[in-house]
Amino acid sequence: MTTADIRVLVVEDDPVAAAAHALYTGRVPGFTVSGTVHSGADARRHLDHRPVDLLLLDLYLPDGHGLQLMRSLRAAGHAADIIAVTSARDLTMVREGVSLGVVQYVLKPFTFATLRDRLLRYAEFRATAGEASGQDEVDRAIAALRAPRPAALPKGLTSATLRAVTDALRAADDGLSATEAAAGVGISRITARRYLEHLVEAGRAARAPQYGQVGRPELRYRWSGH
Repeated sequence: MTTADIRVLVVEDDPVAAAAHALYTGRVPGFTVSGTVHSGADARRHLDHRPVDLLLLDLYLPDGHGLQLMRSLRAAGHAADIIAVTSARDLTMVREGVSLGVVQYVLKPFTFATLRDRLLRYAEFRATAGEASGQDEVDRAIAALRAPRPAALPKGLTSATLRAVTDALRAADDGLSATEAAAGVGISRITARRYLEHLVEAGRAARAPQYGQVGRPELRYRWSGH
């Protein structure tokens, strides 16, 4: 960590996802992870004792909604910026979050490239200082934060199929094998496994072997996000 590093607190109730988010954040130059907590109460305690510049905040926490946490932090005088990490697409919630200091939204599931892009744009925005020479300079500063470039998925993966596999996995209470996911989405087993492994890498799914009566164990994937 250097004195110029942006200190980030990861607030995510799922330990697998929290570890992935912290790992991703630590890989971005100029950022350091101040800590990882799994509830709003733990986030407040951390902020009371350690300085933090940015929260990477899951909106669904076991002890309350992320918006409630934001309101309590502002009331307590905490001024850290917030990048909301969520699967929620309610635009009313988005607007309320912006009013409470959310500078970016990252929709689950996401890749390292997506988070890196948001963090680097936030760092660019944060680095702006002094007096703007005119409207154009103000517009450029805001554009750095509000107009992120779309992050590319790994080669051969498409956002539409990723969404279909994600929806199928979230709907499966007992998880899915690659074969079952393939049948449900209408793709090959090999392709389904690529998407499922991508979700595991992104911290949105977990995999474990399932042993049957005969033959090799089959990997079973379960949704671990929100």
